[in-house]
Amino acid sequence: MSAIDEQLERVERHFGVHLPEDYRLFLRARTGVSQFVPPADDYLMLDSADELIGINEAGEFQDRFPGSLVIGGDGAREMLTYDFRQSPPPLVLLDTAADDWSAAIPQAPSLTVFLDQFPETGWIWGDED
Repeated sequence: MSAIDEQLERVERHFGVHLPEDYRLFLRARTGVSQFVPPADDYLMLDSADELIGINEAGEFQDRFPGSLVIGGDGAREMLTYDFRQSPPPLVLLDTAADDWSAAIPQAPSLTVFLDQFPETGWIWGDED
């Protein structure tokens, strides 16, 4: 078993979740992302597997958002988060100061869809039609 697979299993055991396969494949291929993404020019951070437990344990995030798993964000206060209250877990955006799930802004049904659309749409901030 590879080191990345061991890290992913540790994360799954720690949070009692099964990571989506496209996310597992992403983490096997890359250690993370931290860059502005053109043409949307929004900043995107996707954390490496070895950062997941520490990031998710910080700031009582798990207490305020049970069933969540933060995997990245916008480099500031907004956290890209899997919502494991649903199956399969969609990706949502949560402000670090939010009190509960009512503040979640849907981003995409999967990491694959998110990464495909992000260069064009950037972050989705809610009802902007």
